Amino acid sequence: MRHVSGPQGSRVVVDGRPVLLLCSNNYLGLADHPRVREAAADAAMRWGAGAGASRLVSGTMTIHRRLEEALAAFKGTEAAVLFGSGYLANLGVVGALSSLAGDGAVVYSDELNHASLIDGCRLARAQTFVYDHCDVEHLAWGIEQHRGRPGIIVTDSVFSMDGDVAPLEELVGLAQRHGMRIVVDEAHGTGCLGPEGRGAVAEAGLDGVVDVVVGTLGKSLGSYGAFAAVSGPMRDYLTNSARSLIFSTALPPSAVAAALAALEVLQEHPEMVDKLQSNADVLRAELAREGFAVEGSSTQIVPLVVGDPDLAMTVCEHALESGVFAQAIRPPTVPAGTSRLRLALMATHTRDELRAAARTLGRAALQAGFRPGAGVPLAAAQPAGHPHERLTTDEPAAA
Repeated sequence: MRHVSGPQGSRVVVDGRPVLLLCSNNYLGLADHPRVREAAADAAMRWGAGAGASRLVSGTMTIHRRLEEALAAFKGTEAAVLFGSGYLANLGVVGALSSLAGDGAVVYSDELNHASLIDGCRLARAQTFVYDHCDVEHLAWGIEQHRGRPGIIVTDSVFSMDGDVAPLEELVGLAQRHGMRIVVDEAHGTGCLGPEGRGAVAEAGLDGVVDVVVGTLGKSLGSYGAFAAVSGPMRDYLTNSARSLIFSTALPPSAVAAALAALEVLQEHPEMVDKLQSNADVLRAELAREGFAVEGSSTQIVPLVVGDPDLAMTVCEHALESGVFAQAIRPPTVPAGTSRLRLALMATHTRDELRAAARTLGRAALQAGFRPGAGVPLAAAQPAGHPHERLTTDEPAAA
């Protein structure tokens, strides 16, 4: 693991070397915002370092309720429920909704969903149908194969490795026609897309329509933890049924207060969202000039597909030596043959920094023996070894 000195700003010191950070999920740069830091410190002094117990025992504090109310208002839902992390939220939500659906339930999951949704499917012990990435027709076919059985559709909104956005309107339409619930993980959408940064669900005009919108506090909101934005009855059900909530200590007050302050900053300065997307447009344009294929991404996540895992690592090392800290991603996180550099933008990057970074990445690729533009398309077929491999249409997910 790389050793990063200092806070998560747009520039950091890695192993003693100052570099431009292009692999952090601190999309709005709020993790080291003075107001966010101060809120965390004040909360620790007022409420202590930890919550002391699970939410259902004695761990729910005034600050937890305040953040839940603020998140519900931000997301346009009746309520919100805090979880210890995005991973715990997805495990708890998928498992609880599978139990609510009853015997014979089928979970329909995009093949490129985050590992937490995949593991949620496995732990739910429900049959899981894995549909081709963002392929609504394949999903509709899968639903027809299980006609008459209760179902749940689960999807990321912004896919963390490719930077593309799920076809949410079509997915919600399918769910409504078949009487199914739908879960959308907005981990990489909250604070990054939609009006005032309210996410891809809001951008699609689906406020209050999606049954469960999961979001994290540790990306755009610069803190730690997660939430599910839901209706009032769904809040009550999750609170008493989601095992990852029931059996986990509540979030520490400092993390909750930091997220609340970050949310306030975002709402007061929604132009940060525009700056983030403008930065992404700038970087994509500059990378395209260097010959990289970047048309698959439409968000702040920009993948540079190299193909070979060792080559991806070599490009990453050359870039780091030249002052750009990118992230090399290899199987099983991505399908074999699609190893890549995953670039993640921040609103606090400058255009000049991004233009220079694109040139650096172009040189690093050539140094490593990779010609930009010759990578493997993101639409490559899912091979054996993909994280979703064992979730089939015929068998329930493994325990």
